[in-house]
Amino acid sequence: MVGIILALLVIWLVLSVLGFVVKGLLWLAIIGIVLFVATAAIGWIRRNALNK
Repeated sequence: MVGIILALLVIWLVLSVLGFVVKGLLWLAIIGIVLFVATAAIGWIRRNALNK
């Protein structure tokens, strides 16, 4: 499970950087940031739930 979340975080990070590098793809950067934050939050919540 952790591997999948880490892979998604890397993908979202790459999309965000690509969106900022190419000015016409600013929307891609915004989507990448939103998905990165959402995936990180879900991973953090699940990790804390497993530790309890």
